[in-house]
This record gives sequence, structure tokens and C-alpha cells, in this order.
Amino acid sequence: MKRIYQYGFSAIFGLLLCLAGCESDKEFLTEVPPTFYTVDNAFSTSAQIDQALVAIYSQLRDLWANPSEEAWIFVLRGNGTDMYDVPSIRRGNSFNNYGNINPDNNTFYNAYSTWYQIIAKANLAIYSADLEQISWSSPEEKAYALAQARFFRAFAFLNLGELFGGVPIVTEITTQPKYDFARTSRVETYQFVIDELSAIENDLPTTTGEGGRLVRGAAQHMLSRAYLAQGIQLQADGDAAAAQSAFNQSVANADKVINGGTFSLMKSRFGSRQDEEQGNVYWDLFQENNVNYQDGNTECIWALQIDYASYRAEDGKSKLPYSRTYGPVFRDGAPAHLTGTLEDVGGRGIAQMIPTMYTRDEIYADKWGDDMRNSDIVFRRTFIGNVASSPYYGQPVPWDVIYNGSSDATTNKANQSLCYPVSCKIATDRYTGLADGENMSNLFRDDYFVRLSETILLRAEAKQRLGDKAGAATDINLLRERAQCGYLVTAADVDDQFNLILDERARELVYEESRWNTLLRMGGTTAVERIREYAFWPEAKATLTFDYNLWPIPNTVIDTNKDVPLEQNDGWKNR
Repeated sequence: MKRIYQYGFSAIFGLLLCLAGCESDKEFLTEVPPTFYTVDNAFSTSAQIDQALVAIYSQLRDLWANPSEEAWIFVLRGNGTDMYDVPSIRRGNSFNNYGNINPDNNTFYNAYSTWYQIIAKANLAIYSADLEQISWSSPEEKAYALAQARFFRAFAFLNLGELFGGVPIVTEITTQPKYDFARTSRVETYQFVIDELSAIENDLPTTTGEGGRLVRGAAQHMLSRAYLAQGIQLQADGDAAAAQSAFNQSVANADKVINGGTFSLMKSRFGSRQDEEQGNVYWDLFQENNVNYQDGNTECIWALQIDYASYRAEDGKSKLPYSRTYGPVFRDGAPAHLTGTLEDVGGRGIAQMIPTMYTRDEIYADKWGDDMRNSDIVFRRTFIGNVASSPYYGQPVPWDVIYNGSSDATTNKANQSLCYPVSCKIATDRYTGLADGENMSNLFRDDYFVRLSETILLRAEAKQRLGDKAGAATDINLLRERAQCGYLVTAADVDDQFNLILDERARELVYEESRWNTLLRMGGTTAVERIREYAFWPEAKATLTFDYNLWPIPNTVIDTNKDVPLEQNDGWKNR
């Protein structure tokens, strides 16, 4: 898959440009032989259809890793939630000042349109697979190609449903302008996702020899997620019986993944650095050459593929710029004691998105602190002073000194936004490419789209919504036991506001989950209450004076769809 990522995108991108682009006026008016591409002749081989699928894999990689550092993608990854915010030097990119957030915000349009771009690409692949000129080596090859395309389409609609609610379902290629799209309900949107994934589940292999390709467990995981989301919405709509059925289906599909024999939690040291004295099994999960199932990691269900050779040879996007984009800036926030951009301070961080105090400290307070995921090798809190004039030179710099070293409260708050613990998911002590001029900004390991831990947490939540708090606690303890936590939860800890579920997701899936999707699919006032409580800056509490549980439909989309009114989501009308 790494090699396909390298060559596939440029090939298919050229083809798509031929379909969608046009020349200059002079060239357009010049008579040329009729070699224009249409949807019926754009593809002539099954390999070209596979390259169209690889283009979607590549787009999803960029949507996740954000190699171009686009501000709206940081929001998609959690900026503005209870878990992440921005530092003092980037308050213009804050996504919790609701005096500036309305349906005209580009973030909403970019997210909405990008998921529909993926749907359009998937629809093209699905349509083309049945063209008479396409020859497949076997029925299984065709079935797998269609299964991947339909998965991508379902995945896009699942994200749209979680973020925006009911949306227009588009399953055909649109070749003419269309202004009469009609919204479905949120339940219907989720049902489309469920129907699609159920239809292709058995056409996906249980495993593949190629890292990054979709497998059956990914569809089953997404089915669990879709049924859970649908059940929550059905419950909100007052259909308790249908909601309970959906929650049961969520559990059943998670069971297929968790108990199916293919995937299992990694519980002992493994992989490329397992023989080192430092580290633990959770740390091993995020080391180079350890992420893929094909690397022996049975916890990996679906991973995006990163390859240093491709990064060097192609457009420079095959990277995880996490040390740069998520890393702290001690050189600005604590310059009297810590400076530089080397491994000792987490690399060349510029803090595009920062963990809130909830993420860095509150979830590990008191009895929750004895946790492998809070160990210094995993979530580094020990930073040795490297400024010769510092009284802490060569010694750990106390956090009280870092956070409160000034007599000015505003300065201290700014420093707290720039300085924070460093997760092993965003930094390393072994940066690749230094001899080639790399500067400790990027990681070159693969990254998880779906890890078994999240499947377990989906099942725990579904069990809780079925009234089985003991079962939910048992599932949560599967992760806490692996993390060698000093405290294991009981049914009494499973609160009705789902704080335990959300806290455990934060501990296990920091820098992994799509937090906006999680908060918004939970419905009610979950998202807004947690934003008001945990946002780093005070603007959220001051300006979030209304409730919402969906992002707004972008005004541009509503205005363009002139033949059928698209209703705006609650909370966003007239804003």
C-alpha cells in the first residue's frame, strides 16, 4: 500500500482532471480529435479503478494527518472540543469563540464538501466497476473493489450524520447542476450507512497482506458505531424500542470484532523496540514499524500508511507532522529553563493545537493517575532544564515553575498554553531523516484509523445505554487492566452523563479519536456543556450562550440548493 500511495494518486488525479477540467479559451475553441473523457470511458482497466480507490485512501490520509496544516482539519481532529484548544499565539484560530462561529464559517463548509467529494469519488468507482470494458481477474477482485468503494461512501455519510445530522443521500454520479437535494432524517442517514456496510461486510477479507487496505473488522467496527449513533437518535426521537434494538446491534457488531479471533489487545511488549529497557506495551503501539496488523499488531484494524521514501520522492505529504503541529513551544513559554527544538523538548513544536487542562491533567487526577497511559514514557511530564543559567539546569523543571513563573497572570496563562506534557503519539526519541535535513517536525510511522480499543469503548457505551452498567465497566476494565491501572471501575462509576466513557476515551484515544463526532453523536447538550466546562480559554463560556448538538448546514449549501429548502439545524438559525 505504501508504494501504491506513492504512485497511485498522481495517476488518478490526472485522469480526474481530464474529466473535470477545461483548457484555455483558445485551446477550447480549437478543433481537436474527440478524445474527451466521460464517466463511461474514463476507465479501461480494473487497475485504474483500483487507483481511484487509492486516491480515496490518500485523501483520507491527508484528512487525518493534515500534512498541509489546514486550520479547519485541526477542528475536524478536535480543536474547540473539551480536549483541545489553541495557544496564546494562535487565538485567531480559536474554535470556541462563538461570537465568530456561525453557518458561514469555512470550517463547516470545508468539512461538509470534503465528505461529499469522497462520496462522489466512491460513486464514480462503483459506477465504473460495471462498465463493459472493465475486465476483472475474478469475481472476488470486483467484489473487493466495490466493497472498498461502498465502505468509503458509507464512512463519509457516517461522518456527515454525526456532525451535521440528516443529509441528502447521493448514490449516483451527478453530471449536471442540481439544485433540489433533499435532506433525509438523521436516523435515515445512519440507516443508509448500516445498509451499505451490511451489504459489503462479507466481501471484505478478514486480513490482507497489504497494510492499510480495508478489512472486514473495519466494516463491523463502523456498523457498531453507526448502530450506536442511530440508537441515540431514536431514543431522542422517542422510539425507545427501536433504540434498544439498535444498541443491541451495536453490541453484536462489536462482538464480531472483539471476539472474532482476528483482533486482540496487545498486552505484552512487541515490535521494533520491544527489547529496550525503556517503554511499555502502550508505548510500543506508537513506534515505527509497529502499527500495522502485518507488523504483528493484532490491535490494528485499519491504519493510514506513511512512508518516508514516498515522502521524499513525491509531494511531501506522506508524513505525520504531529511533533510540529501538536508539540509544545517551551522555547517561548519557559525560555528561562527550556529551549531548543530537539528530542528533549518533544521536537520542533509550533503548537497548532494544544491539549486542554482536562486532557493533560484532570483525567489523571487522584486515583486515576496510576495508569500506564500516564507514565512518563507515554505522556512525558519530565523535562530537564537545558538553559545553563537556569537554577534547574540538568534537573527536572517543576510544572509550577513552568506554569506560574511570572508575577503576571496573563503571562502565566499564555505560558500554560504553550507548555504541556508530550504524548508518545506525537513525538519520538528517534526521528527519521535527520541526515537528509529533517528537523524533528515529522513522524514517519503509520497511524490508526481504527484500533480495537475504540471498538471496546463503543461496546461499553452501547451496553451502558442498554442499562448494563456492569457490562460497560467490564469492557472499560479491559483497557484499564492492559494499562495496569491501580483503580478498576465498577458499575457505580458508570454515570448517567457518560462522563466515565468520555474520560476513558480521552485517556485511551488522545490524538486518535474524532472528538467532535463523539460529542455530537451523543446528542442532548453533551458537547456544549463539556466545551463550556473544559475549554482552555474563557471565550467559550462567555460566548457559547446557546445550545446545539449538530454543526450547522453551511449557508452556502442552503443558498445554492435553490429548488428545495434545506432546513438549518437547531441552534444555528438566524446566527
